[in-house]
Amino acid sequence: MTRENQMKILVTGADGFIGSHLTEALVRLGYDVRAFVLYNSFNSWGWLDYCSDEVKGRFEVFAGDIRDPYGVKAAMSGCDVVLHLAALIAIPYSYHSPDTYVDTNVKGTLNILQAARELGVRRVVHTSTSEVYGTARYVPITEEHPLQGQSPYSATKIAADQLAYSFYASFGLPVVIARPFNTYGPRQSARAVIPTIITQIANGARKIKLGAISPTRDFNYVQDTVTGFISTIESDNGLGEVVNFGSNFEISVGDTASLIAEVMGVETEIISDEIRMRPEKSEVERLWADNTKAKRLFGWQPAYAAKEGFRRGISETVEWFSQPGNLRRYKADIYNV
Repeated sequence: MTRENQMKILVTGADGFIGSHLTEALVRLGYDVRAFVLYNSFNSWGWLDYCSDEVKGRFEVFAGDIRDPYGVKAAMSGCDVVLHLAALIAIPYSYHSPDTYVDTNVKGTLNILQAARELGVRRVVHTSTSEVYGTARYVPITEEHPLQGQSPYSATKIAADQLAYSFYASFGLPVVIARPFNTYGPRQSARAVIPTIITQIANGARKIKLGAISPTRDFNYVQDTVTGFISTIESDNGLGEVVNFGSNFEISVGDTASLIAEVMGVETEIISDEIRMRPEKSEVERLWADNTKAKRLFGWQPAYAAKEGFRRGISETVEWFSQPGNLRRYKADIYNV
């Protein structure tokens, strides 16, 4: 599958952090893109309202709700490929509102799969998450690692992943399951740890409120995640496969905070904030991706790899968040569930 085919692509969750970056990248590459955004009475397209001038007006917008099968099918009509990113992703919010996660992540994915089957879509790329692995039993984590639903969020993503595979196994639906590790970068919600640290520092705080700082993560810069998604549609490989997209670099939350402070040229102190702590058995203590399969199947590898690449990605993220117009969109003094 190549872009010379002039295929039409539906991106669900296009109004979000990763989805908006992906939509912009696809438009720049010359793809015909339909952006599925969550309907709201403000006629807001999320982050697509702030896309670059070179991209504005060059993609189609469909406002709807992934939980509605009729709207999903209407949005997908005439599309060759679906990049399914729409999901509820905040882990703390899933503790007190799990039913919405079932509706959005499980039933929403079912709506995508069923519509794609009925419409004869050529490829569906379903977005998974490294959270489905839970705390690593071995590292680096390969795609064969056991799945552990340590939060309602991760449990619904496991269910969605299995649904996606079941449509491949049962009906021959051409599905690829992309499993990005912890993506970070410009536009990310402050519910994530890197924007939490940056926005607190940028607003003048030197005592930084965080949850657990010992867990490790494999942070993937958003541009690498975007090229990972694009690699899945520019290849005929990967059908029925789960593929990790990660940097193959592990760093603790505490060391991440120290690196951010260093990049921003300040000295900070970390304050443990009880409200930000996950329940003990729900905390994922260690994530570290084996990205060998992504390279083998799709020729993908991260441009922001190892500590040097992570520092470069952090610097670019800090630069974006430090711009007053961007920083004003974040409430750094409030814990963002």
